[in-house]
Amino acid sequence: MFDSIIFDLDGTLWDSSLEVAASFNKVIREKYPSVAEVTVQQLESLFGKPLYEIAESLFQNVSKEMAYQIIDDCCDYECIYLAEHGARLYDGLEETLCELAKKYPLFIVSNCQEGYIQCFFQAYPNLRKYFVDFEYPGRSGKLKADNICMVVERNSLHNPVYVGDTQGDADAAKKAGVPFIFARYGFGEVKEYKDAIDSIKELIDKLK
Repeated sequence: MFDSIIFDLDGTLWDSSLEVAASFNKVIREKYPSVAEVTVQQLESLFGKPLYEIAESLFQNVSKEMAYQIIDDCCDYECIYLAEHGARLYDGLEETLCELAKKYPLFIVSNCQEGYIQCFFQAYPNLRKYFVDFEYPGRSGKLKADNICMVVERNSLHNPVYVGDTQGDADAAKKAGVPFIFARYGFGEVKEYKDAIDSIKELIDKLK
């Protein structure tokens, strides 16, 4: 029996790909007009990877240093944009979190920059109360497996489960020694998992 649930964010709790593309492309048009704009499809294939790995994939025609500068600028505006506009929450998210939080402490661990999880809560302040803690590389300087371990240790969790949508999520959970539930409705494909869900709402019955 699990005693806690740790969630990924992108592709698990919300889909921000349309809004992230819009915010990135505004920055690119205004500051880097010689750089090709990004597409939603590109972002969907890259969500969940470390930030500078995403930069190298998106901006291959410039130096790594320039790619990192571009994505840093894009992410600064992205957080402002998402805090104001929000993104697409998966159907039944709040009802599911409300029900799960009655039985389990809930957490978020995402491979994101400083401010990204915070802008999720700024856009949807009603969701903040369901989460006990969260961690991310922009604050810790560590990647997902280590951040999962940090949350586990910091909150004295004994039998957590991680819910995510990519192979990177599955690999991080395995490295952290945490069972993995695959959110098939998200962006990725996963080879090995303890269980799978086709909507966030299915977690309620899966974890009864």
